[in-house]
Amino acid sequence: MGGNLSKWTISYFVVALIWLLAAEFLMVAGFGFPSADIAAPDTLVLVHMIAVGWLSMTMCGALFQFVPVLISGPLYAERWTLPALVLLTAGLVALLAGFLAIGGRIAPWIWLLPLGAGLLIAGFALVVANLGMTLWQARTLSPSARFVASGLVAICATIIFGGIFSLALFEPSPGLLVSNILISGLPIHVIAGLGGWMTLTAIGVSYRLLSMFMLAPDVDARKSRVTWFLGSLALGVAVVGGAVAIMITQGLDLILLLAAVAGVATLLGYARDVLSLYGSRKRRVLELNTRMAAWSLATLGVAAVLGLALLLSGALSRHVGALIFLVAFGWLSGLILASLYKIVPFLTWLETYGPVMGKVPTPRVQDLVVERRGFKWFVMYFGFTWVATAMLVMESPVAFRIAAAGMIIATLGVLKELVRARRLTDVAEPLRLPAGALVPNLLFCRTSS
Repeated sequence: MGGNLSKWTISYFVVALIWLLAAEFLMVAGFGFPSADIAAPDTLVLVHMIAVGWLSMTMCGALFQFVPVLISGPLYAERWTLPALVLLTAGLVALLAGFLAIGGRIAPWIWLLPLGAGLLIAGFALVVANLGMTLWQARTLSPSARFVASGLVAICATIIFGGIFSLALFEPSPGLLVSNILISGLPIHVIAGLGGWMTLTAIGVSYRLLSMFMLAPDVDARKSRVTWFLGSLALGVAVVGGAVAIMITQGLDLILLLAAVAGVATLLGYARDVLSLYGSRKRRVLELNTRMAAWSLATLGVAAVLGLALLLSGALSRHVGALIFLVAFGWLSGLILASLYKIVPFLTWLETYGPVMGKVPTPRVQDLVVERRGFKWFVMYFGFTWVATAMLVMESPVAFRIAAAGMIIATLGVLKELVRARRLTDVAEPLRLPAGALVPNLLFCRTSS
């Protein structure tokens, strides 16, 4: 991932993991869906804790470290990364408080909704500008970088719709167009965020990470370009077509169907590309992060089959919450946790041993973790996530909460492994801290790009 470290990437990961655990604890407590309606204010709190606090925060932190690698150049403005983190955190807290106010759980401070949305827009604007200008420095974009660029466009669409929603909920009598967006725009908001920003970006990042960690040739540029085109087409049809349909007060059924077709074709192309990477790898014995990435990719396939089955049976609207849960926790969260299991030790290794590399003996990156111990936590995480999804489909909220408790234990186990890696706990002496090595900080990297 390069020798230059983004100072605050680890901080983004820490904040994101805190939000993930907080959301999991709320699910165990019966807060929000499925104990409440999927559109209830309590559910909106959970959804945004996961979507913004966990998934988006992790994605931003990873991209600040990852995008410079894609262009073989520096991050445009390292100094913007901490203000963005502060704005995103403050904005999310205000937004969640606004949802709680709507639900009557705190004083009716509805003004917190547009305040939170404004802070989030400012935070994401800094992120998009920083990463966008970093990509702009490249003369041509690699396959991975194209997906990241499309993801940045998607987050812009996501926050625009989110900002309109917050204004519509705050304003007692919004105009006709704003009211139409509030009524019909939610599917577009979800597609842009979950399908565009998170999934397209995750696809691009996974191409590069899988290639790097499996010692495989880069994904075929022509084939990946087709996959990227289909994904961008699905995003464009959903966002642009949906926005036009709302403005002319037409239904979204045809738009969503066309976007779904392009989305399924994107996933098929992605599956082909990933299978090609696994088949052409030089590292025959896969490390734990790569094996668990395969589990998350398999979960994505299961989610696609589940979605198709629900659509054909006419039960999609009834079980859409279960489908979104599987995508968010099985595919995206599973992939991110697997990636963090490698990224955190890798960044720690660069930070600690980079200054003395070639001068004194140093451990390998894999010496910072014990995969045999970490494996059980990932098995628990995926297992309980699959069970929780099944309980949602079976409409058994109590059993879902029990499975969510198992997810908490597994998440804490993975977090413990990351902390041990950060503290070099499993590195044997005398390699642990040779003369000249830097002691890593739990919350940030001591060296910056």
